[in-house]
Amino acid sequence: MSTPPNPGPAANPGPDAPLRAALRYGIVGLAVLVVVSAVVSAICAGLPGLWGALIGAALGGAFILTTAASVLFSAKIESGLQGIVLLGSWVGKLLLAVVVIAVLKQFDFYNRYSLFFTVIAALLIVLGAETYGLLRQRVPTVEVERDL
Repeated sequence: MSTPPNPGPAANPGPDAPLRAALRYGIVGLAVLVVVSAVVSAICAGLPGLWGALIGAALGGAFILTTAASVLFSAKIESGLQGIVLLGSWVGKLLLAVVVIAVLKQFDFYNRYSLFFTVIAALLIVLGAETYGLLRQRVPTVEVERDL
């Protein structure tokens, strides 16, 4: 008698599958944004536009992807500690963003408009891609019938 084939991890994706999918879709969305924004910014503003787009994609993408990664990596720890990790990552990335912007303000090798529009696009596109990744996942639900 032969044994049935092992269905593998795809058949049992696990409880963190939606978070992994959100992170995966966010990274893909960011990669597409980097290419499009770099090309458009380089055409419109030359080398400073390219630098602005690359810095903006790194800043905006890292800001959003850090949240998804923090939630994914802290999913298996106690909820109080998870809150501390998420709050710490939020404060850390906010401080890092402020420091990066403050340091960049004194330089002029990048185009500020390219940086601004790419950061905004990164925030919107990566967040949208993560949301799409979450919504595409099938998560089993159980209905509980209550007597009223």
